[in-house]
Amino acid sequence: MLPRFARLPLVLAAIVLAPMPLVAQTTPSKPVTPTRIEPGLENAVKWKWRVAPSDPKDWGLELPDLARMAPAAAPVRSPLQEQSGDPLYEVKRGDALILIAKRFGVTVTQIKELNGLKSDTIRIGQTLKIPAAAQRSVATPSSPQLQDASSTNAQALEPTAPELEGVRLQVFLDRELFSAGPITGQPGPAFQRVKFLYQSTHEDAKDDASLAAKALAAVPNVLTHYPLKLEDFRFIAPPKAQTVDPKRPAGALKQIPTSYEQLTGSPMLAYRSSWEFVAERFHCQESYLRQLNSRLPAMPGIGAAFRVPNVIPFEIEKAFDEPLQPQADPQNPVTAAVIGRSQLNIYRGGALVAVLPMSPARPDLYGRGSWTILDAVPRPRLATFEEEWKQPAAKPAPLYGSSTPQPAPTPLKPRLSSEQYLAAGPRNPAGILWINLAKSNSAEPLPYGLTGTSIPDQMTTQESIGGLRLANWDIARAARLLPSGTSLEWRQK
Repeated sequence: MLPRFARLPLVLAAIVLAPMPLVAQTTPSKPVTPTRIEPGLENAVKWKWRVAPSDPKDWGLELPDLARMAPAAAPVRSPLQEQSGDPLYEVKRGDALILIAKRFGVTVTQIKELNGLKSDTIRIGQTLKIPAAAQRSVATPSSPQLQDASSTNAQALEPTAPELEGVRLQVFLDRELFSAGPITGQPGPAFQRVKFLYQSTHEDAKDDASLAAKALAAVPNVLTHYPLKLEDFRFIAPPKAQTVDPKRPAGALKQIPTSYEQLTGSPMLAYRSSWEFVAERFHCQESYLRQLNSRLPAMPGIGAAFRVPNVIPFEIEKAFDEPLQPQADPQNPVTAAVIGRSQLNIYRGGALVAVLPMSPARPDLYGRGSWTILDAVPRPRLATFEEEWKQPAAKPAPLYGSSTPQPAPTPLKPRLSSEQYLAAGPRNPAGILWINLAKSNSAEPLPYGLTGTSIPDQMTTQESIGGLRLANWDIARAARLLPSGTSLEWRQK
């Protein structure tokens, strides 16, 4: 027998030469176990929640009053001010140079140059000169909500040709309802799997060349433009006083963490910024949208022209046009399947017509067998008594027996006497739409359903409340394909 140290090279060789198992290309990726919790819901994920309808009149914010948002009248001036023609402004709590500039229709650079400021730092009580009307006229339009001079976006970073071709395929497949998730400049493994599924079910796109030709014919222009409109601000929350982050690019705002109190105290959980609104409208990651529009200001206003992927846009203002769900057609039945908890497949007449990425809100949310699609609930609210959904476990029996009876665990009681609500809105954890689910041959809705999500970019990595989540644009498309009564099958792969 060889000495132990002499046998080591043989062991290592066996490890190196051992064959690796093969993975079929059609197998969806295993969902990533969420390691974080959606901001503001750190405690809420432990409570029982129910879906509740909302009043349609609460859907949408009051539009901004442009007259009220025009530059403020100049304060009373001293003789020196009259001579210079520059009004003065006293810095108040919550102010930032970018907010002051927006209010008076000037640029941050103009204020800094006029006041001899070397940085963006300002202090409460500080008096700032504001450029006079003659200077304002060459900077930006008088209303801070009108188009910024840089919003033509001509100097934004230009994607490379290979990158554009990759985005073209993402846009094309998204139009075909074969989605790998939010569009990015760098398609990843999920995109390759969805592409394989599309090619395996479409004769005219069997190889990469034919797929590329089909995509080019359908999407000759990979990018298009979208100008922000006044009515878009029905769904965009007004900006709050935030300070400029000196460690981030010029004009970038600090990200203030969302709290549970903010979620429960809002009349509508609207988009936090026009960036978030446009990213969801055009099915892309906000970071990619910012890359395409690097010259736009931190808070783009009415008229700001965004460069966006040329998808069929998700129009939130039309999301609930009737009918939300189609009528069942016995001659062309629709079925659906949850694949590995990461993908929703929809079939019509046995043919695969949609592939949409999904993620469970909780890591322990599983299903088996067949379920049933029920009705769709638009504009859902979520309600809770803050009652724990996990009851305390019973104490284990003693190893050697005991004559002392073990007390039963005390049932948890709701902490609230009346329900508390998370308002409806695109940033509700259940998104814009909830589709009720039931066990097979039942009409009793389960406590979780197919839902939208407020975090399309992070839904595979952050735990939340709700059910089986899809991006808001995907849950809207899924509802219009799934009649009530559709069979939903759970498959591991």
